[in-house]
Amino acid sequence: MNKAQAVGNQLGATLRAWRDRLSPEAVGLPVDRVRRSPGLRREELAELAGLSVDYLVRLEQGRAVSPSEQVVGSLAHALRLSEDERDHLHRLAGLGPPQDRRVVDDIPPSMLRLLTLLGSTPVAVFAADWQLVWWNPKWAALFGEPTRIGAEERNLVRSRFPVTSDRGRLTSWPVIPVNAEAADRALVADLRRAAARFPDDPRVSELVASRVAGNPRFAAFWADAAVGRHAEDRKTIRHPVIGEVHVDCDVLTDGDTELKVVAYTAVPGSEDETKLARAGILAAPGATRDHGRPHRSG
Repeated sequence: MNKAQAVGNQLGATLRAWRDRLSPEAVGLPVDRVRRSPGLRREELAELAGLSVDYLVRLEQGRAVSPSEQVVGSLAHALRLSEDERDHLHRLAGLGPPQDRRVVDDIPPSMLRLLTLLGSTPVAVFAADWQLVWWNPKWAALFGEPTRIGAEERNLVRSRFPVTSDRGRLTSWPVIPVNAEAADRALVADLRRAAARFPDDPRVSELVASRVAGNPRFAAFWADAAVGRHAEDRKTIRHPVIGEVHVDCDVLTDGDTELKVVAYTAVPGSEDETKLARAGILAAPGATRDHGRPHRSG
């Protein structure tokens, strides 16, 4: 069996299993007393999905292995699939999962609850295009208050790859990665993921176009066409009050929204941990922050 046949059989077996589990009542069809299985007949699923019965038979038998995105979408809708099942069906058909077309800025309530448990740690949340959308007081004390600049300028890519039209920087004092080139390449590679994930988002398109046109360093990295996730880094922060502090930066990306939770920690028991605690004192306990919403163009 070649690879195409194996994929086709897996696709067909999955379609058959999902068809068998879906009752006629669930899709508003009358229930016959005589049925070989409790699920839908091929004729019923074909009608619901707008397909010919012959084509559905070939799909289930593995003789048709390359359905179009439209066909797969119709089957997913007709089978009442969950989002995870829909994505799985697309992958079985050799297609990428259907994508949300716009970057997500809104933080899910469950994520917000988790973030509140990290009150002793400098934490920020960035959207897929590295737009800052949330931060806690400890983050502002460590890096500088983001509200001093406009919401549109609170973007890490803009900060790392400025152009003449930019009006402000995301951080108030120097933040130096241990390996600046590797960190910036990783940032650009991550942004390329966002550009592919959200191809219709004008904010992403404008960000990439402005950096390519106005920042030669970004343009060179972008031309490399690397794709990846920006997951971790080590930085030195030259803070005006606590001096130099060395921190580890870890990035946790939510698979559904592509929101990035960025946390900064220091080695336990180190002088840097003490300095982080001092920075935390600068953040007034219980202080509220105007976290603002980034400007959405288009």
